[in-house]
Amino acid sequence: MTEGTTTAAAESGDTLTRLEQEGEIAADYLEGLLDIADLDGDIDMDVEADRAAVSIVSDSASRDLQKLVGRDGEVLEALQELTRLAVHRETGDRSRLMLDIAGFRAKKREELTAIGAQAAADVKASGEPLKLAPMTPFERKVVHDAVAAAGLKSESEGEEPQRFVVVLPA
Repeated sequence: MTEGTTTAAAESGDTLTRLEQEGEIAADYLEGLLDIADLDGDIDMDVEADRAAVSIVSDSASRDLQKLVGRDGEVLEALQELTRLAVHRETGDRSRLMLDIAGFRAKKREELTAIGAQAAADVKASGEPLKLAPMTPFERKVVHDAVAAAGLKSESEGEEPQRFVVVLPA
């Protein structure tokens, strides 16, 4: 092994360890929150696309977890930010952790991927740029990824909370 390969492998291992640590801190924080709120749920941790991913899941079709999702994921977004702050407090580093509750984000990701793919197909057919409805940063990221997978480019325009994706022709 060359020195550069060893260094790259060590950095990759360090990143994974750091992301696993973020997941552990987030899981502890969220378990405490579930205890305080007297809600049932299990915490799953993973590392996806260079970020810690933490999910709260329930064996039952618990409506209680839906309270933590809120309308259109508003409570979920707030809990994600609070969890990121808890991780930051412990590590001193800014976290890009993703939180999912009761599969809300996973389902939303599927829907948004389909929207991005359809928008790309429409733009390929028309040759004209297409502006989509305003979206959250998470939603825009998923759509940008779907558009890129379809071979087109996209960009975000506007100011929060009215920021939106524009799909561009080739």
